[in-house]
Amino acid sequence: MAILTFLISLAGATMLLLFAVRMVRTGIERSYGASFQRLMTGQRSYASSAATGVAMAIVLQSSAAVALLTSGFAASGMLAFPAGLAIVLGGDLGSALIIQILSFKLDWLVPVLLAIGGYLFVKTEAKKARQLGRILMGVAFILISLRFLREAMDPIRDSAFLPAIAGYLARDYITAFLVGGALAFVMHSSVAAILMCVTLVQIGAIPFAAGLSLVLGANFGSAFIPVWLSRGMDLQARRIPYANLALRGAWAVVALFAANLALRQGVLGDPQGGQMLVNAHLAFNASLLVLALPFCGRLEGLLTRIFPEPAKAETSQQGRPVSALEQGSYGSATQAVLNLKRELLRMSDLVHAMYRPVLELYQSSTKEQIKAVQVMDEEVNACLSGIRKYVAAIPEEEFSKAQVKTARGLMEYAIRLETAGDVVARRLTVLAGDLNKKNLRFSKDGWMEITRMHEATLANLQLASNVLISDDLESARLLSLEKTELKRMEHDSRKRHLKRLQNGAQESFETSDIHLETLRALREFNSHIAAVAYPVLYQNGQLLETRLINEMQPEQAG
Repeated sequence: MAILTFLISLAGATMLLLFAVRMVRTGIERSYGASFQRLMTGQRSYASSAATGVAMAIVLQSSAAVALLTSGFAASGMLAFPAGLAIVLGGDLGSALIIQILSFKLDWLVPVLLAIGGYLFVKTEAKKARQLGRILMGVAFILISLRFLREAMDPIRDSAFLPAIAGYLARDYITAFLVGGALAFVMHSSVAAILMCVTLVQIGAIPFAAGLSLVLGANFGSAFIPVWLSRGMDLQARRIPYANLALRGAWAVVALFAANLALRQGVLGDPQGGQMLVNAHLAFNASLLVLALPFCGRLEGLLTRIFPEPAKAETSQQGRPVSALEQGSYGSATQAVLNLKRELLRMSDLVHAMYRPVLELYQSSTKEQIKAVQVMDEEVNACLSGIRKYVAAIPEEEFSKAQVKTARGLMEYAIRLETAGDVVARRLTVLAGDLNKKNLRFSKDGWMEITRMHEATLANLQLASNVLISDDLESARLLSLEKTELKRMEHDSRKRHLKRLQNGAQESFETSDIHLETLRALREFNSHIAAVAYPVLYQNGQLLETRLINEMQPEQAG
């Protein structure tokens, strides 16, 4: 009975730990995710890239999340392989630092975090305040789960079961290494897995030697997580996780045999306790970063040879895939809808390619750069024309009313995407040209406000693509909320701009018209791309057709 109680308690504590880590990461991504691209893709040395990875892992509470973000930016061509690998290696060290912080005795902090976090999340409406509440409550749940984990060990600590398992793992360090790797991969969180190992050593449930082998195995296993999660990405994205896996795997195996040999010969003395295990984990990741950082650039050629680019599919003149629609060929209704979604994704990628360099155009643009954006707008228009023809020719007798309605809804979103492209090509590029032609610059605060709105809209464009693919209700709700948040950002920026005018800021006077028009254009662009959420919300009863009262009272009508 004690074993069953232990297993149930262990499972509960583990699930709470995983949920808490995810809760913290989700809160941070929703609050500051739009700034990650600018932070991670800036030009920098290997050392500064690694420092960025350390900071990102501490913020996101996950080295795997850092690796996935890095892979995504590498796939889009915004991040080079050497800088990306340096960021991932730094992320592993940042994850180790998080474990150091969370391994301290912080039980006294739990009620404070719950009280403040709960108030912010439940009682406030501002987005960042609510997400800060989510983060604080997530940290509190991490601390609670670790306490539950310690308490779960009490019933079996003095039994014959646990000492037998602990002794076996201490003797057979290869098995312990494999168990640690499997644990990290199954939990999909190196932070959670290693915190569990540290807690077991802290309470004396397993000896230090077994804990060290488990932690080294968890380091190896955690490197498989981004490899697995990025398996559907382009090869350019997958090379970074594979390089990280090779480096961490080789160093973990070397450290496993070296450490256990040193422990058995007494070279390291008699290390004990969870803090010594945390120190060993930190030393492993710090030494890996120092040894591997100089080779980040040299590994690119090797990984390119191991994972060569496949033969490229047929592309358009601009190097982008050709249309997914074959006019007059529909197949089943389901296939026709999928074809439309594929074409909309291509259209969304074109709009993304137009919109992403807007800030660079504002800082310095030439006629050639503006012309390049406008040429892409012509391709967006061609996509819309193809979608219109495809939907107009749908054989309605072979489709149900719901399927025809879905196809027409997708065409409506194509119109919104085309209009979003026009906002970039006909308004934002013109404003950028005027700004540079007159040799004007925004004030520091004004430029930061525009930058944040641009970053938020880029994140929403990616979220809109996810909604288009999945029809996920939660993502659609989040996209709708983000539209409201961006509207609030525009309103706040306009108020601050007017206040700067009142204070006599010369830069704000010179760029006032361009600043205000840019804010309106960014909000309008975001409104068009967020329209993909409306059908999903309406189908699930989350959106009213109108806010007006349908019937007036007699006295009101008179």
